[in-house]
Amino acid sequence: MPGRRTPRPSPTPGYHHITVVEAGRTAYLAGQCPLDPDGSLVGSGSPDAQIDQVAANALAAVGAQPQHVVRSVIYVCSDDTDVLGAAWRRLTGSVIGPAFTTASTLLSVTQLGFCGQLVEVDLTAPLPE
Repeated sequence: MPGRRTPRPSPTPGYHHITVVEAGRTAYLAGQCPLDPDGSLVGSGSPDAQIDQVAANALAAVGAQPQHVVRSVIYVCSDDTDVLGAAWRRLTGSVIGPAFTTASTLLSVTQLGFCGQLVEVDLTAPLPE
């Protein structure tokens, strides 16, 4: 319709909320937890240790690289904005930091699946052919 404008999303400070990709093979990685190779929780009570373990585990299983990620959801057991901000900064500064330059959501939650678990990440990544 002439004269009608398509609404544009508002810019966001320091993160993105829209990512568009072409169809193809895609990995949906849910529940990237801070577990060691034996399946034991790493860093009980330490968000930093858990974030480092999640970063080490996150994309290894599917052979994707951080720059392949098109969407992420980060769950942190805290309602303290300082703790949430610190978790965001630790993840964005980690080996998978580029994964968080696309559509990302940071959520405060009351509990995660493992006793002592403070952090979990879900990632969506198209896989290279």
